[in-house]
Amino acid sequence: MRIEDHPADRAERDWRPALLRGWTGRCPSCGARTLFTAWLKMAPACGDCRAGFEPYRADDAPAYFVIFIVGHIVVPLVLMVEKVWEPALWVHAALWMPLSIGLSLGLLPRVKGAVIGVLWALRVRTPQPVRAEKCPL
Repeated sequence: MRIEDHPADRAERDWRPALLRGWTGRCPSCGARTLFTAWLKMAPACGDCRAGFEPYRADDAPAYFVIFIVGHIVVPLVLMVEKVWEPALWVHAALWMPLSIGLSLGLLPRVKGAVIGVLWALRVRTPQPVRAEKCPL
């Protein structure tokens, strides 16, 4: 059985459990912990149910979502701290740079998994490149 011919590809898919499974780094189809082989390296297929992940590419979407989320957390905190305590700039740098980096590094694999889960559920596959024929000239 080829990975693309998996029986789960013909069934209805709900995006909500797929998103939650992806968020936790699990297969959007069966829930096994096989979505990633490393921190951000996506597995080619699930080791349990053989659902293929390669056609579902998150590309830059996780980075954009993480920037959006971190910005909406950090910017209000920066403004509140500045309004209340008016600390020096080095204090701001010491507070917000580690928080921003930590949030970004912590959220990125979760958001990538969620994006892959939603792409899988909605069957949004990356088109394969078409090979051009060699020109006879």
